[in-house]
Amino acid sequence: MILIGAEAPAEAGAREFLLDRTMGPDRFLKSSERIREGRLPADGLALVARDGDALVGSVRLWNVSAGGRDALLLGPLAVAPECQGEGVGSRLMRTALSRAGVLGHKAVILVGDAAYYTRFGFSLAPTRRLLMPGPVDRNRFLALELAEGALAGAAGMLEPTGAFATPSIVGPDFGAPAFGAPDFGTPEPVRLAA
Repeated sequence: MILIGAEAPAEAGAREFLLDRTMGPDRFLKSSERIREGRLPADGLALVARDGDALVGSVRLWNVSAGGRDALLLGPLAVAPECQGEGVGSRLMRTALSRAGVLGHKAVILVGDAAYYTRFGFSLAPTRRLLMPGPVDRNRFLALELAEGALAGAAGMLEPTGAFATPSIVGPDFGAPAFGAPDFGTPEPVRLAA
């Protein structure tokens, strides 16, 4: 049985392996990656699908400014090849969008296949005056307003606004990705988000 839940810090390696399997090394060349670099995902919005102990799906959302409007950038969404076609991606999307709304977010933007994402309510119209920090296929630059008018009049470059990731300086995972926040006492190691 596949369950959806919050990504645990120890799952960073499994997530990266899944992304490598499903998207390959070219994923680092995408414009969306420029926004995610060196940042942590939005609080509570790094989700995974697990089949027992195996991580078989992942989706993360990132805080951005969309022409001066607070929004989230969704991605990447990935499902292990052996689980594709079983509704795992749809369940991850629905859970992510529901959580984003509950947490008070008003808009979600992504770059992806319109034929897939329109079923969740995404469309081209809200992004027509927005730009990415690099090339983007305008037919794949989509948004969903979780609150009516959240992106009305938004124009300009998407810019990251989320918390910075801090590289780990201890242990065998030096420089490896993970999550966390410093303790108010002795800071705990925090590794870079991917």
